[in-house]
Amino acid sequence: MSEGHSSKAVLIAGPTASGKSALALELALSAGGTVINADSMQVYRDLRIITARPTHGDEARVPHRLYGHVDAAVNFSAGAWVADAAKALEEAHAEGRLPIFIGGTGLYFKALTAGLSVVPPIPAEVREDVRARLERNGVEALHAELAARDPRAAVRLNLRDRTRIARALEVVEATGRSLLDWHQEGQPPLLPRDSFRAVFLAPERDDLYARIDARFDAMLGAGALREVERLAARGLDPLLPAMKAHGVPALIRHLRGELSLEEAATIGRADTRHYAKRQFTWFRHQLPEFEWVKLEEARGWLAAAVSAERDPD
Repeated sequence: MSEGHSSKAVLIAGPTASGKSALALELALSAGGTVINADSMQVYRDLRIITARPTHGDEARVPHRLYGHVDAAVNFSAGAWVADAAKALEEAHAEGRLPIFIGGTGLYFKALTAGLSVVPPIPAEVREDVRARLERNGVEALHAELAARDPRAAVRLNLRDRTRIARALEVVEATGRSLLDWHQEGQPPLLPRDSFRAVFLAPERDDLYARIDARFDAMLGAGALREVERLAARGLDPLLPAMKAHGVPALIRHLRGELSLEEAATIGRADTRHYAKRQFTWFRHQLPEFEWVKLEEARGWLAAAVSAERDPD
């Protein structure tokens, strides 16, 4: 790698199946980079196929960090990812490599570039008690509890959003403070505004949806169903993030005999397309500093970005 490399980073975001991984690998090979995962599902070691993680071969070609390093039984948070990302960033800098953050999880990129609220760890007994009440009494009852304890947070949440309602109630029970208050007290960003260049891959919607459908079918052909079967056999809490990865709930229903494989695949493809649509909306409103480019323009954008980063004058 060039000795003139500075400490800047490149951020490659975009909707699922937009071609980010191949682009990041190409950039890492040409620029001497370390690829750092910024996808909340690709952190789980149980989910290589169903989340389209880089192959073993790709991982051997350049350093890859934060892929498959978390067990599916862990409720991995954005705060935990930031802590791991800080270590990966420091390692890349120490090795003189270009840090290349790549993924589709908007909250991870926002934490990276704008900072993150600091919520104290929630004791396991509090989390388990809230989850037990959720299963026993239902989400509407839990939302009523939250409304009594933290009305400001409750009014902002969808009445059917089990995960966020449970999280908000856990925080107020464990800390005595609203999650909204914690959000106002954050840690600074890992990457200050002038220390990175950021791109959002924005394929045409029809092309993207066709890629999503084709990739889901390819994942099934590569053994995704067997992967999900092994995960289901662990008997984990269905509210854990890994258990809600796109395609996983529907394929588990197929394994239980509730759906045909084609019905499960149809649901998985549709869920992924809906998620991609939400990614477009989220990045447009939450991370305006990302430059939107078409996939066919991305190589030129990245080449120019790395050239400018090496020779800022």
